[in-house]
Amino acid sequence: MAHKGRVIFHVDMNSFYASVEQAHNPSLKGKPLAIAGNPKERRGILVTCSYEARALGIYTTMTVHEALRKCPELLLLPPDFPKYRAASKEIFTILRSYTDLVEPVSIDEGYMDVTALSKERHALNIAQEIQQRILTELDLPCSIGIAPNKFLAKTASDRKKPMGITILRIRDMEQLLWPDEVVKMHGIGASTAKKLNAHGIFTIGDLAKTDEYTIKQILGKNGVRLRARANGMDDRAVDPEAIFDTKSVGNSTTLPEDLIDIRTLHKTIEGLCKKVAERLDAKRLAGSTVSIQIRDTNWHNHTRSKTVSNVLYRFEDIFPIACALFDKHWDETPVRLLGVTVSNVVDRKDYSQQLSIFNFQEHVKDEPILKIVDEIEERFGKGMIQRGVDLGKRSSYQSQTSFSKDFLDDHH
Repeated sequence: MAHKGRVIFHVDMNSFYASVEQAHNPSLKGKPLAIAGNPKERRGILVTCSYEARALGIYTTMTVHEALRKCPELLLLPPDFPKYRAASKEIFTILRSYTDLVEPVSIDEGYMDVTALSKERHALNIAQEIQQRILTELDLPCSIGIAPNKFLAKTASDRKKPMGITILRIRDMEQLLWPDEVVKMHGIGASTAKKLNAHGIFTIGDLAKTDEYTIKQILGKNGVRLRARANGMDDRAVDPEAIFDTKSVGNSTTLPEDLIDIRTLHKTIEGLCKKVAERLDAKRLAGSTVSIQIRDTNWHNHTRSKTVSNVLYRFEDIFPIACALFDKHWDETPVRLLGVTVSNVVDRKDYSQQLSIFNFQEHVKDEPILKIVDEIEERFGKGMIQRGVDLGKRSSYQSQTSFSKDFLDDHH
């Protein structure tokens, strides 16, 4: 790697949960293995599967029923999150032994900025050493992408699995990436690809060559960002604190059976809203946008949102909006999955709610104490007094949103 610019690694563990199980129980190695939810209910889906299982046509998100029908010899294990969390902590300890500039992305992947270290050693040698250490010390395989920025490093790590190391330079993009279908580009899903296809943009190269005005008309600001990525441009820094910047808090559930009973569906939405409110409270966050996700019996996803002027975090504020969105947009097709999300979140401590004629009265009672706080801060300095005890800041994860969130406490 040339040392003029940055050298970024993306370290991505291979079939992480299954690999951790195989490391703990070597008798599972070489066998088709999957980690699944409750196999007795339809909601039992495969969280991940070993490469031996993938070779037999098994894939993540496949239902347990489908997987066993396709591969009767498939070994199914329930998730053991404390075990995966412990392994994740050990992985990131190894990564941080090389540089402090490590940015966890999830429980099983993260970025490293090894620019300084690569001036002393070749980047490829560093990557090989990291990969071998994780395999030798933890018995876990990983792939590593090496590139001048985060987007290309992530793209590179996906190209060789398991146990691959790939170098991807900007000058390689035209030959290696541009011929690929646009849906294969990191950051582009099926819905976005469909919009692009409708405007004659079918490959990553097509996206890269589209003028900025046109792509902005199609996808807005996100289109401009994706066009830049398609041209290999990404100036994001590797930020060890970035993982704490929560953008949304949500919860979803797959129903035991396809439902059309409105009372049961409302009750499900109520439960989801309560969980979202609990998580917002645990993290001391609030958001201004409420979204409802509906997946029907044909696996069609429908998402609708509403943005309000003041931020929300209480159940009694979230639930009416979510219910109204559902009632307005549900076409009475049987429902398979429901989800509720609050996005555009901010730290409640840092947010100053705008007063209006409708809500000023609830703040009047705070006026005397606010005046005292102002006087104390004027005398002793800003920030000497804080409202309440901020126990939720970054450390209170009593209500996690997924497997990959609980590990955050290990990165303080």
